[in-house]
Amino acid sequence: MKIVIALGGNALGNTPSEQLELVKETAKQIVRIVKAGNEVVVVHGNGPQVGMINLAFDNSYQNDAGTPLMPFAECGAMSQGYIGYHLQQTITDYLNEEGLDKECVTIITQVLVDLKDPAFNNPTKPVGMFYSKEQSEEMAKEKGYIFVEDAGRGYRRVVPSPKPVSIVEEDVIKQLVNDGNIVITCGGGGIPVVMDEVDGYEGVDAVIDKDFAACKLASVIDADVLLILTAVDKVCINFNTDKQEALDVLTIEEANKYIQEGQFAKGSMLPKVEACVNFVKSKPQGVAIISALSQGEEALKGKTGTRIINKEEK
Repeated sequence: MKIVIALGGNALGNTPSEQLELVKETAKQIVRIVKAGNEVVVVHGNGPQVGMINLAFDNSYQNDAGTPLMPFAECGAMSQGYIGYHLQQTITDYLNEEGLDKECVTIITQVLVDLKDPAFNNPTKPVGMFYSKEQSEEMAKEKGYIFVEDAGRGYRRVVPSPKPVSIVEEDVIKQLVNDGNIVITCGGGGIPVVMDEVDGYEGVDAVIDKDFAACKLASVIDADVLLILTAVDKVCINFNTDKQEALDVLTIEEANKYIQEGQFAKGSMLPKVEACVNFVKSKPQGVAIISALSQGEEALKGKTGTRIINKEEK
Protein backbone atom coordinates (compact mmCIF):
# COMPACT_ATOMS: atom_id res chain seq x y z
CA MET A 1 0.00 0.00 0.00
CA LYS A 2 0.99 3.61 -0.52
CA ILE A 3 0.56 5.43 2.79
CA VAL A 4 0.79 9.11 3.74
CA ILE A 5 1.61 9.42 7.44
CA ALA A 6 0.91 12.78 9.10
CA LEU A 7 2.74 13.36 12.40
CA GLY A 8 1.74 16.03 14.90
CA GLY A 9 4.44 18.63 15.60
CA ASN A 10 3.61 18.57 19.30
CA ALA A 11 4.72 14.94 19.44
CA LEU A 12 8.22 15.85 18.28
CA GLY A 13 9.39 17.82 21.30
CA ASN A 14 10.33 21.41 22.05
CA THR A 15 14.14 21.28 21.98
CA PRO A 16 16.64 19.71 19.56
CA SER A 17 17.74 17.06 22.08
CA GLU A 18 14.15 16.21 23.07
CA GLN A 19 13.08 15.99 19.44
CA LEU A 20 16.00 13.78 18.44
CA GLU A 21 15.06 11.36 21.22
CA LEU A 22 11.35 11.36 20.44
CA VAL A 23 11.73 10.78 16.70
CA LYS A 24 13.56 7.49 17.37
CA GLU A 25 10.38 5.59 18.23
CA THR A 26 8.52 7.27 15.37
CA ALA A 27 11.30 6.35 12.95
CA LYS A 28 11.31 2.74 14.14
CA GLN A 29 7.58 2.51 13.51
CA ILE A 30 7.88 4.05 10.04
CA VAL A 31 10.64 1.60 9.09
CA ARG A 32 8.56 -1.36 10.34
CA ILE A 33 5.68 -0.19 8.15
CA VAL A 34 8.08 0.05 5.19
CA LYS A 35 9.53 -3.39 5.97
CA ALA A 36 6.00 -4.81 5.75
CA GLY A 37 6.03 -3.89 2.06
CA ASN A 38 4.42 -0.43 2.11
CA GLU A 39 5.46 2.81 0.41
CA VAL A 40 5.53 5.63 2.94
CA VAL A 41 5.48 9.41 2.62
CA VAL A 42 5.77 11.48 5.80
CA VAL A 43 4.18 14.84 6.58
CA HIS A 44 4.81 16.51 9.93
CA GLY A 45 3.50 19.43 11.93
CA ASN A 46 5.80 22.18 13.16
CA GLY A 47 3.81 24.21 15.69
CA PRO A 48 6.26 24.22 18.61
CA GLN A 49 9.31 24.24 16.37
CA VAL A 50 8.35 27.12 14.08
CA GLY A 51 7.17 29.01 17.16
CA MET A 52 10.59 28.51 18.75
CA ILE A 53 12.36 29.79 15.62
CA ASN A 54 10.03 32.76 15.27
CA LEU A 55 10.37 33.57 18.97
CA ALA A 56 14.17 33.48 18.80
CA PHE A 57 14.25 36.00 15.98
CA ASP A 58 11.62 38.18 17.67
CA ASN A 59 13.53 38.22 20.95
CA SER A 60 16.82 38.97 19.25
CA TYR A 61 15.21 41.78 17.27
CA GLN A 62 13.58 43.28 20.37
CA ASN A 63 16.89 43.20 22.27
CA ASP A 64 18.80 45.12 19.58
CA ALA A 65 21.06 42.22 18.63
CA GLY A 66 21.08 43.38 15.03
CA THR A 67 18.90 40.45 13.95
CA PRO A 68 16.11 41.24 11.49
CA LEU A 69 12.51 40.22 11.99
CA MET A 70 12.31 36.98 10.03
CA PRO A 71 9.33 36.52 7.66
CA PHE A 72 7.14 33.66 8.81
CA ALA A 73 7.50 31.75 5.54
CA GLU A 74 11.26 31.66 6.09
CA CYS A 75 10.72 30.43 9.66
CA GLY A 76 8.59 27.63 8.23
CA ALA A 77 11.35 26.70 5.79
CA MET A 78 13.86 26.54 8.66
CA SER A 79 11.55 24.27 10.64
CA GLN A 80 11.13 21.94 7.63
CA GLY A 81 14.89 21.54 7.40
CA TYR A 82 15.38 21.11 11.14
CA ILE A 83 12.65 18.51 11.65
CA GLY A 84 13.33 16.78 8.35
CA TYR A 85 17.01 16.43 9.21
CA HIS A 86 16.20 14.63 12.46
CA LEU A 87 13.58 12.40 10.87
CA GLN A 88 15.57 11.41 7.81
CA GLN A 89 18.75 10.79 9.80
CA THR A 90 16.96 8.52 12.27
CA ILE A 91 14.88 6.72 9.62
CA THR A 92 18.05 6.11 7.60
CA ASP A 93 19.77 4.62 10.65
CA TYR A 94 16.92 2.13 11.15
CA LEU A 95 16.74 1.32 7.43
CA ASN A 96 20.42 0.38 7.59
CA GLU A 97 19.85 -1.59 10.78
CA GLU A 98 17.09 -3.58 9.07
CA GLY A 99 19.16 -4.06 5.92
CA LEU A 100 16.58 -2.29 3.75
CA ASP A 101 17.96 -0.87 0.51
CA LYS A 102 15.99 2.37 0.56
CA GLU A 103 16.78 6.06 0.78
CA CYS A 104 15.06 8.72 2.89
CA VAL A 105 15.01 12.33 1.78
CA THR A 106 13.47 15.61 2.96
CA ILE A 107 11.98 17.99 0.40
CA ILE A 108 11.70 21.65 1.38
CA THR A 109 8.17 22.03 0.09
CA GLN A 110 6.20 25.04 -1.09
CA VAL A 111 2.42 24.86 -1.15
CA LEU A 112 0.40 27.22 -3.30
CA VAL A 113 -2.43 29.12 -1.63
CA ASP A 114 -5.01 31.54 -3.01
CA LEU A 115 -4.87 35.17 -1.86
CA LYS A 116 -8.65 35.20 -2.33
CA ASP A 117 -9.01 32.52 0.37
CA PRO A 118 -11.33 33.96 3.07
CA ALA A 119 -8.68 33.10 5.67
CA PHE A 120 -6.63 36.08 4.52
CA ASN A 121 -9.43 38.39 5.66
CA ASN A 122 -9.64 36.67 9.04
CA PRO A 123 -6.18 35.83 10.47
CA THR A 124 -6.64 33.45 13.39
CA LYS A 125 -3.37 31.54 13.90
CA PRO A 126 -1.27 32.97 16.77
CA VAL A 127 2.50 32.87 16.16
CA GLY A 128 5.56 34.07 18.01
CA MET A 129 5.91 35.77 21.38
CA PHE A 130 3.69 37.93 23.58
CA TYR A 131 4.05 41.71 23.36
CA SER A 132 2.77 44.67 25.34
CA LYS A 133 0.05 46.78 23.75
CA GLU A 134 2.60 49.49 22.98
CA GLN A 135 5.04 47.07 21.35
CA SER A 136 2.30 45.47 19.28
CA GLU A 137 1.05 48.85 18.07
CA GLU A 138 4.58 49.88 17.10
CA MET A 139 5.22 46.65 15.17
CA ALA A 140 1.80 46.80 13.52
CA LYS A 141 2.64 50.29 12.27
CA GLU A 142 6.18 49.37 11.22
CA LYS A 143 5.58 45.93 9.69
CA GLY A 144 1.85 45.82 9.02
CA TYR A 145 1.38 42.83 11.34
CA ILE A 146 -1.98 42.06 12.92
CA PHE A 147 -2.09 41.47 16.69
CA VAL A 148 -4.80 40.20 19.03
CA GLU A 149 -5.01 40.14 22.82
CA ASP A 150 -4.47 36.57 24.02
CA ALA A 151 -6.17 35.51 27.26
CA GLY A 152 -4.86 38.43 29.28
CA ARG A 153 -1.24 37.41 28.69
CA GLY A 154 -0.41 40.11 26.17
CA TYR A 155 -0.70 40.61 22.43
CA ARG A 156 0.31 38.04 19.83
CA ARG A 157 0.65 38.28 16.12
CA VAL A 158 -1.90 36.30 14.13
CA VAL A 159 -1.58 35.03 10.56
CA PRO A 160 -4.07 33.47 8.13
CA SER A 161 -4.54 29.70 7.77
CA PRO A 162 -5.55 29.21 4.10
CA LYS A 163 -6.34 25.90 2.44
CA PRO A 164 -3.70 24.33 0.15
CA VAL A 165 -4.36 24.64 -3.57
CA SER A 166 -1.45 22.64 -4.99
CA ILE A 167 2.02 21.41 -4.08
CA VAL A 168 4.74 23.18 -6.06
CA GLU A 169 7.22 20.29 -5.90
CA GLU A 170 4.64 17.56 -6.57
CA ASP A 171 6.35 16.19 -9.70
CA VAL A 172 9.68 15.53 -7.99
CA ILE A 173 7.85 14.11 -4.94
CA LYS A 174 5.96 11.65 -7.16
CA GLN A 175 9.18 10.67 -8.93
CA LEU A 176 10.99 10.03 -5.64
CA VAL A 177 8.08 7.98 -4.29
CA ASN A 178 7.77 5.97 -7.50
CA ASP A 179 11.49 5.21 -7.27
CA GLY A 180 10.88 3.61 -3.85
CA ASN A 181 12.22 6.34 -1.58
CA ILE A 182 10.79 7.42 1.77
CA VAL A 183 9.94 11.09 1.31
CA ILE A 184 9.46 13.67 4.08
CA THR A 185 7.52 16.56 2.62
CA CYS A 186 4.96 19.33 3.24
CA GLY A 187 6.45 19.92 6.70
CA GLY A 188 4.26 22.17 8.81
CA GLY A 189 1.69 22.13 6.02
CA GLY A 190 4.24 23.44 3.53
CA ILE A 191 5.68 26.91 3.01
CA PRO A 192 2.69 28.99 1.88
CA VAL A 193 3.34 30.76 -1.41
CA VAL A 194 1.34 32.69 -3.97
CA MET A 195 2.06 33.09 -7.66
CA ASP A 196 3.03 36.59 -8.77
CA GLU A 197 2.76 37.20 -12.52
CA VAL A 198 6.01 39.19 -12.51
CA ASP A 199 8.16 37.65 -9.78
CA GLY A 200 6.85 34.06 -9.76
CA TYR A 201 6.34 32.28 -6.44
CA GLU A 202 6.41 34.46 -3.36
CA GLY A 203 6.15 33.42 0.30
CA VAL A 204 3.32 34.81 2.42
CA ASP A 205 2.86 35.06 6.19
CA ALA A 206 0.43 32.24 6.83
CA VAL A 207 0.17 28.73 8.27
CA ILE A 208 -1.34 25.86 6.29
CA ASP A 209 -2.88 23.13 8.42
CA LYS A 210 -0.65 20.07 8.03
CA ASP A 211 -3.64 17.67 7.91
CA PHE A 212 -5.12 19.47 4.90
CA ALA A 213 -1.68 19.47 3.26
CA ALA A 214 -1.38 15.74 3.96
CA CYS A 215 -4.79 15.19 2.35
CA LYS A 216 -3.72 17.16 -0.74
CA LEU A 217 -0.48 15.17 -0.91
CA ALA A 218 -2.32 11.84 -0.56
CA SER A 219 -4.48 12.74 -3.56
CA VAL A 220 -1.47 13.90 -5.58
CA ILE A 221 0.48 10.64 -5.15
CA ASP A 222 -2.66 8.47 -5.34
CA ALA A 223 -2.18 7.06 -1.84
CA ASP A 224 -4.27 4.16 -0.57
CA VAL A 225 -4.24 5.30 3.06
CA LEU A 226 -4.06 8.61 4.87
CA LEU A 227 -2.85 7.89 8.41
CA ILE A 228 -3.04 10.83 10.83
CA LEU A 229 -1.19 10.17 14.07
CA THR A 230 -2.04 12.37 17.02
CA ALA A 231 -2.37 12.35 20.82
CA VAL A 232 -5.47 10.13 21.15
CA ASP A 233 -6.21 6.52 20.21
CA LYS A 234 -9.54 7.23 18.52
CA VAL A 235 -11.88 10.01 17.49
CA CYS A 236 -14.49 10.64 20.18
CA ILE A 237 -17.87 12.31 20.31
CA ASN A 238 -19.05 14.08 23.46
CA PHE A 239 -15.34 14.41 24.22
CA ASN A 240 -14.33 14.96 27.85
CA THR A 241 -17.86 14.38 29.19
CA ASP A 242 -19.49 11.43 30.96
CA LYS A 243 -21.06 10.53 27.59
CA GLN A 244 -17.73 10.33 25.74
CA GLU A 245 -17.79 7.64 23.05
CA ALA A 246 -14.79 6.42 21.04
CA LEU A 247 -15.53 5.64 17.39
CA ASP A 248 -14.08 2.66 15.51
CA VAL A 249 -15.52 3.63 12.13
CA LEU A 250 -16.91 6.84 10.66
CA THR A 251 -18.66 7.11 7.32
CA ILE A 252 -18.52 10.39 5.43
CA GLU A 253 -22.20 10.94 6.24
CA GLU A 254 -21.65 10.36 9.96
CA ALA A 255 -18.55 12.54 10.02
CA ASN A 256 -20.39 15.43 8.38
CA LYS A 257 -23.25 15.05 10.87
CA TYR A 258 -20.87 15.25 13.84
CA ILE A 259 -19.04 18.21 12.28
CA GLN A 260 -22.35 20.08 11.98
CA GLU A 261 -23.09 19.27 15.62
CA GLY A 262 -19.77 20.83 16.65
CA GLN A 263 -18.46 17.57 18.10
CA PHE A 264 -14.84 18.23 17.07
CA ALA A 265 -12.69 21.05 18.42
CA LYS A 266 -11.42 23.67 15.96
CA GLY A 267 -7.66 23.61 15.58
CA SER A 268 -7.56 20.11 17.08
CA MET A 269 -9.70 17.17 15.93
CA LEU A 270 -11.87 19.10 13.45
CA PRO A 271 -9.22 19.62 10.71
CA LYS A 272 -8.14 15.99 11.07
CA VAL A 273 -11.66 14.68 10.48
CA GLU A 274 -12.28 17.16 7.66
CA ALA A 275 -9.01 16.19 5.96
CA CYS A 276 -9.91 12.50 6.21
CA VAL A 277 -13.37 13.12 4.75
CA ASN A 278 -11.85 15.08 1.86
CA PHE A 279 -9.37 12.29 1.11
CA VAL A 280 -11.99 9.54 1.09
CA LYS A 281 -14.21 11.70 -1.14
CA SER A 282 -11.32 12.10 -3.59
CA LYS A 283 -10.51 8.37 -3.51
CA PRO A 284 -13.66 6.33 -2.75
CA GLN A 285 -11.68 3.11 -2.32
CA GLY A 286 -9.19 4.76 0.01
CA VAL A 287 -9.20 4.67 3.79
CA ALA A 288 -8.30 7.42 6.24
CA ILE A 289 -7.28 6.57 9.81
CA ILE A 290 -6.83 8.72 12.91
CA SER A 291 -4.90 7.12 15.77
CA ALA A 292 -2.29 7.72 18.45
CA LEU A 293 1.32 8.30 17.46
CA SER A 294 2.44 5.07 19.14
CA GLN A 295 -0.33 3.00 17.53
CA GLY A 296 0.27 3.54 13.81
CA GLU A 297 1.12 -0.07 12.97
CA GLU A 298 -1.83 -1.43 14.95
CA ALA A 299 -4.16 1.11 13.34
CA LEU A 300 -3.10 0.00 9.86
CA LYS A 301 -4.01 -3.58 10.86
CA GLY A 302 -7.46 -2.41 11.99
CA LYS A 303 -6.78 -3.14 15.66
CA THR A 304 -7.16 0.45 16.90
CA GLY A 305 -7.81 3.95 15.66
CA THR A 306 -10.83 5.42 13.87
CA ARG A 307 -11.29 4.56 10.20
CA ILE A 308 -13.06 7.09 7.97
CA ILE A 309 -14.61 5.35 4.96
CA ASN A 310 -17.39 5.62 2.39
CA LYS A 311 -20.88 4.57 3.36
CA GLU A 312 -20.95 1.78 0.79
CA GLU A 313 -17.93 0.15 2.40
CA LYS A 314 -19.23 0.04 5.97
